[in-house]
Amino acid sequence: MRKTGKKILSAALVAAMAASVTACGGSAGTADKTTESAKTTETAAKVTEGTSKEESSSAEAGDEPITLSIAWWGGQERNDYTQKLLDLYTSEHPNITFQTSPSGWDGYFDKLATQAAAGAMPDIVQMDYLYISTYANNGSITDLKPYIDDGTIDVANIDPVLYGSGEINGKLAGMVASSSILSFTYNPEVLASAGVKEPAMDWTWAEFIEDCTQIADKTEAFGIETNFTDNINMLNYYVRQRGENLFSDDNKSLGYQDDAILVDYINMISSLVDKGAMPNPDQYAAISALGKESFPVVTGDAGFRNDWSNYATIVEGSNDTLKLVTPPMTEDKTKALWVKPGMFFSIAETSSDEKKKAAAEFIDWFINSEEANDIILAERGTPVSSAIRNYLSESGKLTKKQVEMFSFVDDAVTVCADAPAPDPAGISEISETYQTEIYNVLYGNKTPEKAAADFRTTVNEILERNN
Repeated sequence: MRKTGKKILSAALVAAMAASVTACGGSAGTADKTTESAKTTETAAKVTEGTSKEESSSAEAGDEPITLSIAWWGGQERNDYTQKLLDLYTSEHPNITFQTSPSGWDGYFDKLATQAAAGAMPDIVQMDYLYISTYANNGSITDLKPYIDDGTIDVANIDPVLYGSGEINGKLAGMVASSSILSFTYNPEVLASAGVKEPAMDWTWAEFIEDCTQIADKTEAFGIETNFTDNINMLNYYVRQRGENLFSDDNKSLGYQDDAILVDYINMISSLVDKGAMPNPDQYAAISALGKESFPVVTGDAGFRNDWSNYATIVEGSNDTLKLVTPPMTEDKTKALWVKPGMFFSIAETSSDEKKKAAAEFIDWFINSEEANDIILAERGTPVSSAIRNYLSESGKLTKKQVEMFSFVDDAVTVCADAPAPDPAGISEISETYQTEIYNVLYGNKTPEKAAADFRTTVNEILERNN
C-alpha cells in the first residue's frame, strides 16, 4: 500500500473507533438532538404567539397549529443553518412548528424506506434524483402540480426543464431545490508539485489518465481519490459520451447494447488502481470513512476528486484553494454532461391535506425568499431561482468559492446536453451491483468481460422487477 494509503487508513481506523464508541449511545444522542431541535422551534413559536394580531405580519386569525415533520441529509453545518431557517419560518408563521430528522447521507434512504413502508414518512423530505422515481412509483410522495397551479409554489423564475425534472409519470414528485453538475474538484498545489498542467473543460480521458499517473509517479498522492464506484452517474456520463443511454426509455433494461463500453470503463479503473493512481477497494473504504473536510484532495494527498459542483464550497473552510473542472471528454468532444437537480423537496402522500398545503408554502419560501437564501447561501447547491441567483451574486454575501461555483456552472452549461430521465426504480440495487461487479474485477475474481455481462443480467432483472 502506498504511504498515502496507509496514512489515510490509519486516520480512518481512528475515526471508525470513535464512531463505534459513539454508536453505543448513538440512537439516543440523535433522538435527543432531534427533540432538542423540535423544542427550540416550539419555543420560538410560543414566544411569537405572544405577539399581538396587529404585530404579526404572517399569521392569520384562526390559523390552527400545525407541526410539520421534516427530514434531510447533510453535515453539521447544514443541520445548524437549517434549524435557523426553521426557527425563522416559525417566527413568521407562529402556527407552524417543525419536528426535525437530520441525518448523514449513509443510511438516510434506508430509514426513509422503512418509514414509507410503515406509512410514517416525514411530511417534508429532502429527496435525491437517484431515488425519486422509486418513491413516486410506490405512491409515497404526493403530486406537487396542484400547488404550482394554484400559485402556492412560484416557479416563475425557475427554468421549466429544471423543475420539470421532478416529473414522474405525469406527476411532479418533487420540487427541485438546487442544481449541480457532475464535476472534478482538483488541488492545484498537488498538480503543480507533480508538474501537471491545470485542466480545461475540453480535456480528454487520455489526458486525465496521464495526469493521474504522473501525480502518482511524482508525488506520494493519489492521482484521484475516488474510484468511481459509489457514483453511478459517472458510468451514465461515460455511456452518454458514446451516444447511448444507461437505461432504456421504458426503464426495463439497460439502454446500451454493447458491453464493450462497460469493459473499457472497468479497464480504465483497473489500470489506474494498478498504477497506484486510484485507490483500491480497501484504500477507498478507508477514505470514505473520513469526513468531507478530511478527504485526500483537501489535505493534499490526492490531485482530483469526482463529485458535484458544490463540493469545493462545502470544504472551503478547510481548503479554499480547490478548483473545479468538468469531467474528461472523448476525443470528438461529445456533449454528455447535464445540469442535475441537486436535490428535491417532496411531500409525503400520507400527510393530511392541511399539512400538504403548509409544506408546499414552506418549500416556496425556501426556494424563493431572499431571507431564507441569506441563510442557505447556496450550501445545498446553485439556487434554482434566477432571481435568487442574481440577488446573491449582487449581495456581497457569497464566499469566494460560492462565487466560483456560480461561474463554473454558467461555463459548464456550454458543454452540457439534455438531462437524462430520473433514475428508475431499483436504482439502489443497481448502484450496489455496479460497485460489486467492478470490485470483483479489482479483487481478481472476474474478468472485465464477465463482470460486464453479469452486470447486464442482474440489472435487467432489477429493472424488469421494479418498473
